[in-house]
Amino acid sequence: MECLPVEVIGNILSRVGAARDVVVASATCRKWREAGRNHLRTLSFNSADWPVYRELSASRLEILITQTIFQTKGLQSLSISMADVADEFSAAPVIAWLMYTRDSLRSLLHLVRTAPPVNVLERCGRSRLEALVLGFTSISGVEPSYQRFPCLRFLALHSVSVSALDLSLLLSACPLIESFSLVSPDIAMSDSQATMELSSPTLKRIYVEAISLDKFVLDADSLESLHLKNSTLEYFELVGKGGLRHLRFDDVSVIHLDIGDTADYLEVVDVNDFTIVWPKFYQTITRSAKLRRLRLWGVVFDVEDEVLDLETIAVCFPRLSHLSLSYETRDSLVHYGLHGSTMLENVVALELGSTVINDLFTEWVAGLLERCPNLKKLVIHGTISEMKTREECQTLAGFTSSIVRLMRKYINVDVQFEYQ
Repeated sequence: MECLPVEVIGNILSRVGAARDVVVASATCRKWREAGRNHLRTLSFNSADWPVYRELSASRLEILITQTIFQTKGLQSLSISMADVADEFSAAPVIAWLMYTRDSLRSLLHLVRTAPPVNVLERCGRSRLEALVLGFTSISGVEPSYQRFPCLRFLALHSVSVSALDLSLLLSACPLIESFSLVSPDIAMSDSQATMELSSPTLKRIYVEAISLDKFVLDADSLESLHLKNSTLEYFELVGKGGLRHLRFDDVSVIHLDIGDTADYLEVVDVNDFTIVWPKFYQTITRSAKLRRLRLWGVVFDVEDEVLDLETIAVCFPRLSHLSLSYETRDSLVHYGLHGSTMLENVVALELGSTVINDLFTEWVAGLLERCPNLKKLVIHGTISEMKTREECQTLAGFTSSIVRLMRKYINVDVQFEYQ
């Protein structure tokens, strides 16, 4: 170790990351202390890494963090995650951390509650930041010409208070942004209708979680991935030239969905506990001839006309390689989904699930296997309540025996069972 150049030691310490471990390692000898001062590039303070952080007062934490940061030169990545610390931090030391590292930082994660609030955007605007994660604060009065982030490519906002206008202005202040994440925001509206309009010509990936809006319009010509989770929207519209590859909805309710011509380029559609007018949704995705992965999970149909049957899937998605289907409770739908005879020639992975394990589910599995001649992997999901009666035990035993007999016909298929 004594033969290592001090720059290499600095790289080693940078990979350690966690501030406590870096300080301990730096105490090894004079050479390691020098590496920590002059060549450390990454530093992280996370209350989840060391329980003692949560036991210390905010003032004591401020001193520890200040002393550690001020002993470094040229930090490129700084992470301070103290969201679960009971006391709020003072504004002065937080501002000092930001100003001391401003010229060298490329990545900043700032999840700190302060009193009074610190305007991180004002302190870091016009810097060379490439990634910014900001949480538990308020954003107001965004001025794109001043609070501009010319190099920022990744922006994540968690539990922030912001107006729809300021959020739009913030995105416009990031001319190179490619990835945007918005989680549990408190969005202030300028009128009675909860409307949010965001626009970015460079945005490629967006993740939105825990929002409730009347109208959400996203104008993004370069968007490739859209993921909405745990949200309620009356109207969602995606405006763009086309290029959306990955569409995912997880526990989302949308009354009206319009993704325009972007559906023509979809390669992955992943739907879980999604509430929408299903026929309109199917009309949208059945234009996706390039689709490779389709997942419809936790879907409850009210009428048979809403079902996307296997024949439609086989005809509309000829490139499909991974198919995941879960139909809930309505036994009649199991047979309905098997109509037609077109083969799913390219499907190599199949996931099937139901909340009811019975003979009809077994027949459904068998019917799907017949339509997938090149299948390599089958995963069966089921929900099993606590066995209380002899009949319930016999039902599960009968299902298992039926699947075992069925799979003797498909010895080249890897079968897995996942029960909840």
